[in-house]
Amino acid sequence: MQQVATEPVSEELTLAERAYRAIRDRLVMLEIRPGAPINEEQLAQSLGVGRTPVREALKRLQYERLITTYPRRGTFATEVNITDLAHISEVRQELEPLAAAQAARRATATDRANLSALRQELSSADSGRQDASELMHLDLQVHRAIYAAAHNPYLEDTLVRHDNLATRIWCLFIDRLSDMAGHVEEHGPLIDAIVAGEPEKAARLARSHVEDFERAIREAI
Repeated sequence: MQQVATEPVSEELTLAERAYRAIRDRLVMLEIRPGAPINEEQLAQSLGVGRTPVREALKRLQYERLITTYPRRGTFATEVNITDLAHISEVRQELEPLAAAQAARRATATDRANLSALRQELSSADSGRQDASELMHLDLQVHRAIYAAAHNPYLEDTLVRHDNLATRIWCLFIDRLSDMAGHVEEHGPLIDAIVAGEPEKAARLARSHVEDFERAIREAI
């Protein structure tokens, strides 16, 4: 009887996680536009899951400031406020270098292999074959791989949430950014430093990357 009871719970958690990741990335990439209403039924249908996993996912996304619920009005994608850039950058300038340094110290062989594979993808970023959306997804992949390689779940969780918010700002101004591929390519030397086990260099490059990001956005405004 216990086995029958636990299997649906496990499956439900899996579906909730799947729904969470899919909806999160739609919000981050502005595929769900800022201020747009969130319809649980439509999301469930598009993801091929029930409404319960979607509802669980939305609870997490509200905590992560990607959606907002108003009494008697409903749930909406959070607006992108450029005034948040300074606050987000303030956190990332401190924690991104820490994550990069810890990744250089703690990355496993699997972590280094994953990062090296992403490094290969970065080498084609200047070839013109990748559109803006592909570059954005690659940028997210690199950041998340570095956070995971730091092997600190609290640090990873904090940085994923702040990188998601920063990416929404980036997407908002994507048409005004002159060298998006160049910004993404900056990850190359950072990955090299992590794979080589050079924490000080990795930290320095990570901080520079965050500072360059903020500067590029401010120039585009």
